[in-house]
Amino acid sequence: MKTLQLGSTTFQWGSQTYVMGIINATPDSFSGDGLVQGDDWVRQAVEQGLRFAQEGAHMLDVGGESTRPGADMVEADEELQRVVPVIEALAQAVDLPISVDTYKASVAEAALDAGASMVNDVWGLRMDANMASLCAEREVPVIVMHNRSSPRNAVQEANLGGRYIGTKYDNLLQDVADELKLSIDLAHAAGIADDQIIIDPGIGFGKTVEQNLTLLNNLDFFKSLGYPILLGPSNKSFIGYTLNLPPEDRVEGTAATISIGIDRGADIIRVHQVKAMSRIAKMTDAIVRRPRPETATTA
Repeated sequence: MKTLQLGSTTFQWGSQTYVMGIINATPDSFSGDGLVQGDDWVRQAVEQGLRFAQEGAHMLDVGGESTRPGADMVEADEELQRVVPVIEALAQAVDLPISVDTYKASVAEAALDAGASMVNDVWGLRMDANMASLCAEREVPVIVMHNRSSPRNAVQEANLGGRYIGTKYDNLLQDVADELKLSIDLAHAAGIADDQIIIDPGIGFGKTVEQNLTLLNNLDFFKSLGYPILLGPSNKSFIGYTLNLPPEDRVEGTAATISIGIDRGADIIRVHQVKAMSRIAKMTDAIVRRPRPETATTA
């Protein structure tokens, strides 16, 4: 069984589902849970991190730039001002590994200096040429995500938010796998060890509603790549458009995606509602991570 050591925490892939709690140090998170910078925003982040730890999170993911469809890009200086104080405070207050959600090497470097121990790159090492070498030099795990996001394919609806339309794939599953392999190759070329790589098929990033549903239902296709899989469907627009519900009403839809995702092989779930999804993960694990008889007979 493959393992990953982060500080005092050992992750044994395949033994259980691990929960990553999302802390959005942004004012414009699609889910409405972004921290608005003010006199107490760092304190709010610490309180959220402590609550997530109590509710069952195994790690925290701090991001300073919204990645919702149609979101404005954030300059590195502003992103640094958002994430570094939060990570510094969380590292002092919460005994959980911290991941920084960024595709900019300069932000990742400052976040690692501040106390983060993992990088979550939504562009799979393909946006910043310095990211792979930084992760190799610092010997930190990296999550490489598949991403075909393009502003020209994003549309907005007032109640349901942004979604992607018209994103073309020749073969959805194989195309995503092949592009994940490109990110893995970049990691290897920089000297990142195999046991430091986690893959994320990129639910919601450059995929239509139907493509997201197909990807989720076939998550086990990516097990053949040989790496732990992170799944991040929480509150996303494909749930909203399927159920015709705004972000604040997507908890049940998220629960369904988490349970199916675990059954299809997810090792980590990245979620906003840690308490509920941790319980769902534990219950799903109790069902699907137990030996099954090789043959079944009926009377």
